[in-house]
Amino acid sequence: MENKEKILIVEDEFIVANDLKMILKKGGYNVVGIASSAAQARTMIAAKKPDWVLLDIILKGSETGIDLAKELNGSKTPFLFISANTNQSTLEAVKKTQPYGFMVKPFREKDLLVMLDIARYRYALEHQVSAPLIDTNRQTSAFNGIIGNSQSLKEILNRVNIVAPTETSVLITGESGTGKERVAHAIHEHSDRKNKPIVVVNCAALPLSLVESELFGYEKGAFTGANSRKIGKFEQADGGTLFLDEIGELPLDAQVKLLRVLQEKEIERIGGEQTIKIDVRIVAATNRSLEREVAEGRFRLDLYYRLNVFPVELPPLRERKEDIPQLAMHFLQRFNTAANRNIKAFTPGVLEQMAQYNWPGNIRELEHLIERSTLLAFGDEISEINLPSNTAINILPSETGVLQSLEDMERNHIMQTLQACGGKVFGPGGAAEILKIPPTTLYSKMKKLGIQQEHY
Repeated sequence: MENKEKILIVEDEFIVANDLKMILKKGGYNVVGIASSAAQARTMIAAKKPDWVLLDIILKGSETGIDLAKELNGSKTPFLFISANTNQSTLEAVKKTQPYGFMVKPFREKDLLVMLDIARYRYALEHQVSAPLIDTNRQTSAFNGIIGNSQSLKEILNRVNIVAPTETSVLITGESGTGKERVAHAIHEHSDRKNKPIVVVNCAALPLSLVESELFGYEKGAFTGANSRKIGKFEQADGGTLFLDEIGELPLDAQVKLLRVLQEKEIERIGGEQTIKIDVRIVAATNRSLEREVAEGRFRLDLYYRLNVFPVELPPLRERKEDIPQLAMHFLQRFNTAANRNIKAFTPGVLEQMAQYNWPGNIRELEHLIERSTLLAFGDEISEINLPSNTAINILPSETGVLQSLEDMERNHIMQTLQACGGKVFGPGGAAEILKIPPTTLYSKMKKLGIQQEHY
């Protein structure tokens, strides 16, 4: 199958470059040249005007592929990286250039062509003629449960509009409490799969021993205690959407099996002898830096780019504070109904307090605050709110001497422990061991309390 898109290879090792050229030609691409340095690449780009550029990081001369990538990004020329260098600082620099893929050397011919197919698909999605940004007057009804008028939210909803009707995988990133699951549901509800189920899996809450049986199911007699067949989450979601929340917590052996499912579109139950074809769209979410997880060997790079076909990054609430009044009113109306109250508004002072606060727990923290405030309010206005007097990072007692809530005490104690452990959550000397709780329980508490990596 020929597509004749023009590709420039920027690679200083001739043997590697020649192998790439043969693979690409075999795959139907038109290789317009090979450059061994950034300077040579600039000359060839100007002359050949390639549709895509394949970049190594280490090149001849003083400039790197990352230097060239910044220019390609500015000129809107799509590119992919192929490199043996996967340390954390390199991956972070690569991410800032917004490539359409990153492949680790050595690689299989099939993997390169699949990565290019995914990159081309994503590029086509992002550059298709799409509807204008969401009409804010229709927004709440169009995306049930997603509230706000900020520009950043409009851009997110526009991306949801583009990607929802497709079959592509989506990776939703953002801090805890920013609404990742709500966006996953919006993607499903605006897809052709909306009449089929969306199955939610919290990877952080799965014990390591049960990950595979939960995802893939098992046959009767597969192991001691397997008294009947169990249908796993993939089969439950057949025809619909599987939402893998906290995908960064999935152990490596399960990542290998997940990658195979995404490639082959089939599963095997534990103890089963036959493969089962499945038709599932994957939406994944994480509050962790998967680039950091990849650099530290905890997450597979090939799976990361398989999931990261169409990234949707949710901003923290502190970066969209103009949405706070509308969000607060939405929660107030909900809790009015639940508590049989008739509170109509917030005083200007309360709105100002909420605007000044940093919201480490994001929308979830705001929701819990409005729930408490609704129950404690007198009259038809909320005139007082009990915001923490310290930020998530400042763990000293407040100068007012006001006693902390149990939730605030727990959050501060966990963060102090994480700081003392150098950020290590599990394993010998980790926070879970010191706190004498299972790592899965600690991750669940961290998620609930809005504790992020940047806090420790």
